[in-house]
Amino acid sequence: MSKLASLYIIVFLLLCSGSATAQIQMPSIPNGVIDTTQYETVGLHPAANVKNVTVFKATDDSDHYANGVVLAAFKGALYCMWQSSPKDEDSDDTRVVYSISNDDGNTWSKPITLAAPDKDCYCTSGGWLVNGDTLLAFIDTWQKGLSPRGGKTCYITSTDGLSWSSMKPVRMADGSEMDGVLEQDPYRLPDGRIVGATHFMPGLHVCPVYTDDPKGISGWRKGLFEYKDLGKTSREIEPSQYVQPDGTIVMLFRDQSSSFRKLVSISKDRGETWTRPECTTIPDGRTKQCAGNLPDGTSYMVSCPAPAKRRWPLVLHLSCDGIKFDKAVLLRSGSASDLPPRRYEGKYKTLGYSYPKAIVFHQKLYIGYSTNKEDVQCTIVNPLGL
Repeated sequence: MSKLASLYIIVFLLLCSGSATAQIQMPSIPNGVIDTTQYETVGLHPAANVKNVTVFKATDDSDHYANGVVLAAFKGALYCMWQSSPKDEDSDDTRVVYSISNDDGNTWSKPITLAAPDKDCYCTSGGWLVNGDTLLAFIDTWQKGLSPRGGKTCYITSTDGLSWSSMKPVRMADGSEMDGVLEQDPYRLPDGRIVGATHFMPGLHVCPVYTDDPKGISGWRKGLFEYKDLGKTSREIEPSQYVQPDGTIVMLFRDQSSSFRKLVSISKDRGETWTRPECTTIPDGRTKQCAGNLPDGTSYMVSCPAPAKRRWPLVLHLSCDGIKFDKAVLLRSGSASDLPPRRYEGKYKTLGYSYPKAIVFHQKLYIGYSTNKEDVQCTIVNPLGL
């Protein structure tokens, strides 16, 4: 074999294995930080500067299902969106609603419909993106009766938070519609690039995506990423991401194979290529989580660190280097005094704190989530004082 042919083979193998060549410094929770044998609190005590606020409380006269809570800060106000339906999760009558707070999250308006279902699709919350004087709301539209289930990402915009544009599709770099649902908290890098993840059809198969369009409505590209196919979904779903001090992007995933541990993949080139996902030692109750960075660069993640299918307690983890999460704060416990009983029945009405998503606003961390998938709540914490 000639030297040139050998070189071609080496280059080909490197390209084929590109997503698996980087070494991962695995994020972890050091021993002694939490104790998962303590069912309600994982050994943590309530923090004095943690405040819980109810955004929406289900009543006999309201919708009884709420989930997919996402917060945004826009022109001095806080915005909270979620998917809402009379009874069941992802039913054909599911819509997207939102509420506004003008007093730093202490009180909230009554829910306002943001996107309604039609004869072909129902809607779920896709998250927010702020670009200067424009607030963008991503709306996930799911085709009714489709099997395996899947959807597309659309968007609407507003300059005042009350009047909204018509709905349009989010587009990939080749001009095609994004044929999947964007995860709810895309991350804007310091250089302006937006990095996130989309669950592409058929079914829900995740792939990191990125765009240099500051509006986030076009130019999306798939990163080079290797997932494990479970049929209707990938093993890796519902990720969130943070950035380490050296610029490495760390993406954490829920594990649908029920290891009850977070999965992790990293990118060192601004989201273009990713390592093969690996299983961490971080316990996770197989639920959606969130991650990000505080203004000083501290990495955070919010999740339910339970080594079982259990959505409590809700815990904030902090790390200076994005590797060792050596500080933990109890946000909500599983005690009877903190976690109320479910009041209404419905399909997939999971007990506990579901699908947290967080933002930084006025030097505080705001975490939105649903409790028992029927009440919308927000925990306000000042990380700088912990």
